[in-house]
Amino acid sequence: MYILLLSVHGLIRGHDLELGANADTGGQTGYVVDLARALGRHTEIGRVDLVTRLIRDPRYSADYAVPEESLEGSARIVRLPFGPARYLRKEMLWEHLDALVDSCLHFLRRQGRIPDAIHAHYADAGYVGTHLSRLLGVPLIFTGHSLGRFKRDRLLASGRSGEAIERKFNLARRIHAEEETLETARLVIASTRQEIEHQYGLYERFEQRRATVIPPGVDVARFISKPRRQPAPRIRELLGRFLCDPDKPTILGIARPAEAKNLSALVRAFAEESRLRNVANLVLIAGNRSDITTMEENERTELTKLLLAIDLYDLYGHVAIPKQHAADDVPEFMRYAAVTRGLFVNPALNENFGLTLLEAAASGLPIVATDNGGPVEIVAQCRNGLLVDPRDTGAITAAISTVLSDKRRWAVWSRQGIAGVTRHYTWEGHVATYLRAVKQVVRRGAKHRRRTLGLALHRQVNPLPIVQRVLVSDLDNTLCGPPDAWQRFLTWLEENQEHTAFAIATGRSLKSTSRFFKDLQLPVPAVLIAAVGTEIYYGPNMEPDGGWRRFVSHDWRREEVLDALKGVSGMGLQKRANQRDFKISYSVDPSRGFSLAAAQRRLRERGLRASLVYSHGRYLDVLPVRASKGSAIRYLSYRWELPLDRFLVAGDSGNDIEMLRGESLGIVVGDCQPEMESLRGQHRVYFAEQPGLLGILEGIDHYDRARMSSAAGSYPYETERDDENAVAPRSSCLATVR
Repeated sequence: MYILLLSVHGLIRGHDLELGANADTGGQTGYVVDLARALGRHTEIGRVDLVTRLIRDPRYSADYAVPEESLEGSARIVRLPFGPARYLRKEMLWEHLDALVDSCLHFLRRQGRIPDAIHAHYADAGYVGTHLSRLLGVPLIFTGHSLGRFKRDRLLASGRSGEAIERKFNLARRIHAEEETLETARLVIASTRQEIEHQYGLYERFEQRRATVIPPGVDVARFISKPRRQPAPRIRELLGRFLCDPDKPTILGIARPAEAKNLSALVRAFAEESRLRNVANLVLIAGNRSDITTMEENERTELTKLLLAIDLYDLYGHVAIPKQHAADDVPEFMRYAAVTRGLFVNPALNENFGLTLLEAAASGLPIVATDNGGPVEIVAQCRNGLLVDPRDTGAITAAISTVLSDKRRWAVWSRQGIAGVTRHYTWEGHVATYLRAVKQVVRRGAKHRRRTLGLALHRQVNPLPIVQRVLVSDLDNTLCGPPDAWQRFLTWLEENQEHTAFAIATGRSLKSTSRFFKDLQLPVPAVLIAAVGTEIYYGPNMEPDGGWRRFVSHDWRREEVLDALKGVSGMGLQKRANQRDFKISYSVDPSRGFSLAAAQRRLRERGLRASLVYSHGRYLDVLPVRASKGSAIRYLSYRWELPLDRFLVAGDSGNDIEMLRGESLGIVVGDCQPEMESLRGQHRVYFAEQPGLLGILEGIDHYDRARMSSAAGSYPYETERDDENAVAPRSSCLATVR
């Protein structure tokens, strides 16, 4: 299997993880890297790519600017550039995520392989994963880690105003993306049952039947305590700078400095009980810092609160709060606390899961943890500590005192924590459960594709990232012919599916085109360019391309166009079913005075920009200036990183002319409309003698023979033509009003 992991913020590397450096480098970062490593070791995995953002910023390590980094086995980190080169916190990335979608598509083309599943981590990756899943037809897996609705409710409950919350965290956009992701995801992986019921359950589009609980793992070998093993001397020396008596039991807290982590409550709980200060030390590992004044506001505020509390309660000599630590120091801090017969405390207001609790348990440390979230299930499984209300500092003090007061109970909880983690929370166990769930999702997706396609064509729903050629055909009067022609055409598609994608470009709507294919029991195209190039859809589910919709909407004033064209002689609106958001369709009659120039003049007088597509001598489509079948093909060329000369385009009428021009290879089928004569003799356009499907096959054979005869093995720049039969090109039937 090939699994693509997405975690987009960029501060990810395979060594010395800067956990707690800021709000983007919390437990999620460690989880995703450890998951990639564990998957990379598994024999059923052929490739794991953890895709993140490439960052070039002198404030951060040059490691984050390395395009590719090997992890373990078949796993690697892939860094793709998008947005500004400098680091941006995750709340500022939303405007740039569409660029990452395109970068991922280009990356997959370079790999020559489509992933079997996409696993997105956090809301921003969910946005990217949703678009990739819909474009590729690949199942999406989602792990939210933290969710916007739950965060907003918690911040509102703390007394903050909705306006201030939105201004700082951009939660409305995040929540909308989460809703879209939960609607798209075939599998939601949560760490606890509580997370599913009380956090994902806040979302309208979430379905519990698509969710499963797979607790994260812990690298037991890194943390498990060896008998009589002493902590590293440098850890003892580091903490000795702060502590008068470093041999006293250690109350250890590890979390990034954030309000939700509630470390200030732990300081108060320790400070307000003098007996606790007499028997124990408090060690806080609150991220890394060099200059608090240059940190982001959240971290600066929380660290300032912690330092002021230490000063207020005069805890000097009793509290250690080091400025710097490496990821590899965390097991040593845990081991130090275990050797001093201390404990680990997680006082977070809410904890989705709590990887540090597993690490503490593996180290033989009893725990005191919040009773809100994942710790409830961890303590139930490991039976190694107590749960408390994190808002009650007295309860935190009492629980810490209980753990420290009974040496026999401490030893029992220490042993049970190690046994519980070994039994329930290894990465090997996590990956085994994970792969069972993922394979089931992939199999269901394959069955759905077979049912939908009906034929074996295109084993991948959307083959565009890996094919070398796209056959684009108009529908009416082009994709037509007797049964034997259909059989020859379908056989050709079947034989060439490994390197050729099949696409339709039509003036019809999505509904009309779908009915056409259903009635004739034809294979669904990989791409549908509908409504004269104003809409693009992919795969059997006909997923719309939102990027194209945004592109064509530029400077489109539909109601003003309708008003401007009222009263033009010989023009009448077609039925409502033929009208679309970006297409206004008219029936025209030159015998009643219709003039294309008159329609153009009306729009120009009003300062309106639009494209007018005149076809069959009786139809006029008015489109946004950026929209056309040809523009849609050029967009596909960019989005899927296929050169235009790899698009083989067939048509028969005026609304096909624009897509037959340029660097693509054109086929004009026999029995074409008179206006197509304007293309005869033009660059890379072949006029077939046969009509419909037979003409398409004739054109394909022509270009294949031309390619084979070319010394470079590529298509020649000009098509062969009979100069005696060439005629002077006429003016285009695509008129752009600027």
